[in-house]
Amino acid sequence: MRVYLIAGELSGDILGAGLMQALKHHHADIEFRGIGGPRMQAQGLDSLYPLETLSVMGFVEVLKHLPRLIKVRRHLKRDALAWQPDIMVGIDAPDFNIGLERQLHDHGIRTAHYVSPSVWAWRQGRVKTIAKAVDGMLTFLPFEADFYADHRVPVAYVGHPLADEMPLINDRAAARNALGLAPEVPTLAVLPGSRSNEIRFQGEMFLRAASALRQRLGALQVAIPAASPERHRELEALLEQFPDLAGETLIVEGRSREVMTAADAVLLTSGTAALETMLCHRPMVVAYRMAPATYWLAQRLVKTRWISLPNLIAQETLVPELIQEAATPESLVETLLPWFEDDSRRLDLERRFSGLHAELQRGASERAATAVTSLAEHGTLDVQPESV
Repeated sequence: MRVYLIAGELSGDILGAGLMQALKHHHADIEFRGIGGPRMQAQGLDSLYPLETLSVMGFVEVLKHLPRLIKVRRHLKRDALAWQPDIMVGIDAPDFNIGLERQLHDHGIRTAHYVSPSVWAWRQGRVKTIAKAVDGMLTFLPFEADFYADHRVPVAYVGHPLADEMPLINDRAAARNALGLAPEVPTLAVLPGSRSNEIRFQGEMFLRAASALRQRLGALQVAIPAASPERHRELEALLEQFPDLAGETLIVEGRSREVMTAADAVLLTSGTAALETMLCHRPMVVAYRMAPATYWLAQRLVKTRWISLPNLIAQETLVPELIQEAATPESLVETLLPWFEDDSRRLDLERRFSGLHAELQRGASERAATAVTSLAEHGTLDVQPESV
């Protein structure tokens, strides 16, 4: 069996390596070719370009690199048509991969896309292009699968790799001990974002809320994971403006899941961090402020009732979302307080999150491999039974 794989960034390399390892369980004799990083190459991928070849962020940067990207895609198309794989799987990187999938599909090569773009939230018209490009879409989340099914795109819901990776039972006390936090003091995890501009918009507001929350509760320790050394320095400089918090706040580089697990509640921006917090089974408040022009545009483009993944997965408001003008230090304090003052409410939500975690924990790599094999061999997207 021959499988052509294209991954465009580190997360895709991790997913691709898991898929390749699972595919080997189905086929003793299998070859892989395309683009991937060190993990995929360790699984046997013959990578034609470095992983970072497709890692271009931002509209201006994409325009700057567009001639090179077009040249790469043309080369990959010629190479794939010459190699004649049984299937081509694009892993994320939709702006690059879906175009290549369409070209190969038009030449009779079966194609699949692993990791749905957020087509359900904005630019929904892309689903028509996707329908012409792929024989199957592999999704992490159930509501994504429902969207594609509604639009008659063949789809397989495989579960989320993060849910497989993270344990169904976690230990708050052990996490606090590992971080050097006091075991009995109420604990707030603060995640203002992984980018500098997110810290600029959210950081001060989040720390003001933490300071006011500490006054209301009488005692509070704060833990903040920094995504990089640069973010660590920015957060330390910001904390200097809050001397009342300085002695009660721990900033650590990385270790975000430990920080989430150690907390009674988490204050964060939306994104993957909200999903990770849910998989740590911790109550949270999602808050986000952005530049006014960006918010104006987002209001007109985004077509979803919620922005946080826990709410989208549950299809109900489990997580408070405070966006733009609704996000103030005062509103954050009032929204966070119940998670500290009402133990039964907090425990109920933690149990609900544990149940959602179990639903997502399906063995995503193995289910994706089953779907890819079925698609390559039979043209249908069969997956394993629901249990793993």
